[in-house]
Amino acid sequence: MSTIDALMRSVPVIPVLVVEDAADAVPMAEALVAGGLTALEVTLRTPAALDVIRAMSSVEGAVVGAGTVLNARDLDAAVSAGAKFIVSPGLTAPLTEAALASGVPYLPGVATSADIMRGLDHGLDRFKFFPAEAAGGLKALKALAAPFHRVRFCPTGGITEATAPDWLAHPSVLCVGGSWVVPAGKPDPGAIRRLAEAAGQLRKA
Repeated sequence: MSTIDALMRSVPVIPVLVVEDAADAVPMAEALVAGGLTALEVTLRTPAALDVIRAMSSVEGAVVGAGTVLNARDLDAAVSAGAKFIVSPGLTAPLTEAALASGVPYLPGVATSADIMRGLDHGLDRFKFFPAEAAGGLKALKALAAPFHRVRFCPTGGITEATAPDWLAHPSVLCVGGSWVVPAGKPDPGAIRRLAEAAGQLRKA
């Protein structure tokens, strides 16, 4: 995926993955890709995260990115491990400048008008709306989308299989981030594939 826009349009749901054991990485990624979800966000929340990115990157069809990227050091480590895109919970000038310099597709988190305006100052117009439900839900997103009509979002945080269609129905939303596709606990590839297939059906017409 050459741009973050292309990545966001490639799937209706980007699985947000917290993986404790790198041994689970390949079967998990294979199940997600087989179910039709090819963009995978591996959060840097566990000691195994970079190894998980390396392992998942070997799965044909998987476009593996890093989430919970907080600074330039995280960015460099993630890209070195094979991350093809970068997701951050917030938007800071140092991380944004490092991401733009690297050329890697970058999706920073925003929750307010000021966040979006800082992103626009850097030439960005694709953002993660985070934490989506805690930041005011779909009502808040609609309010933000009105003055920033060229901006497009990937809402993440508290979104479920049941609520995702409402978010995806809004024209400013290109995709959503979801953790429900890979439930907590020991991964079950069969169940993950079924959940991925169901998530893939949420694509807009």
